[in-house]
Amino acid sequence: MTALGAILRPQLPPERFRSLARLADGTGLDELWLWEDCFLEGGISSAAAALAWTERIRVGVGLLPVPLRNVAVTAMETATLHRMFPGRASVGVGHGVQDWMGQVGARAGSPVTLLREYVTALRALLDGERVTTGGRYVRLDDVALGWPPRGGAEVLVGAVGPRTVRLSGEVADGTILSEVTPPEGVREARRLIDEGRRAAGRTGPHTVVAYLLTATGPGAAARLRAELAAKGLADVPGLGVAGDAAAVAEAVRRVAEAGADRVVLEPTGDEPDPEGFVRFAAEEVRPLVP
Repeated sequence: MTALGAILRPQLPPERFRSLARLADGTGLDELWLWEDCFLEGGISSAAAALAWTERIRVGVGLLPVPLRNVAVTAMETATLHRMFPGRASVGVGHGVQDWMGQVGARAGSPVTLLREYVTALRALLDGERVTTGGRYVRLDDVALGWPPRGGAEVLVGAVGPRTVRLSGEVADGTILSEVTPPEGVREARRLIDEGRRAAGRTGPHTVVAYLLTATGPGAAARLRAELAAKGLADVPGLGVAGDAAAVAEAVRRVAEAGADRVVLEPTGDEPDPEGFVRFAAEEVRPLVP
């Protein structure tokens, strides 16, 4: 079965999150995702609150920018979420937006090298290992978590470019594909992920989470076109969907058939009714998604 979720975009003030998280939990969505965009809500703090406010829904953070966070801190916070809310947290990490990383003096000379070192260390720490490593960016001396997650924890990597997508297959347990990835892009990402997994000799499961830019209700098509144009993606075929539940469910099906295990509906930044969007996803689209 394809898991279906929705995103609470950081354009919303954090005081809106409680009612929306409870609504998503109560209406039957599988997943609720949050972002850590500079300089808006914090990813771990938002996820912890959303998990505490809800009973069953999975809460994802997609993603934490690794230049901002020491890997030991990310491991500690991720482990805490998994110990407090077993089976309900998904944490993704990634390069972050390079201009934002530059603003805070954290821009890495080689983002791919940093991400490789970071994810390798993070997975080892979450597996309960004692880690000593001296990489170009990640340096740990005899570090082990006091409270590692029971049974480890899934580490996802947010990826757009082919090098990072392939790297996610090598070092991570799953990949988050952003809204700039059409179905054919999801299919190509699966190929690159599998290539990376083979190169690393990895045989376990690898989850693909795909965001789907979605607009519904009055003016949906215009809002979708405006958002794609603002991203410079107006001419990319197959990106996003505007329409009723049947149209959105069909778009979800195409993304799932291309290789996504979990599809997360992303409202436009100017979505006029976030509560209505969550209800639409849960009550109208979810029953149409196998």
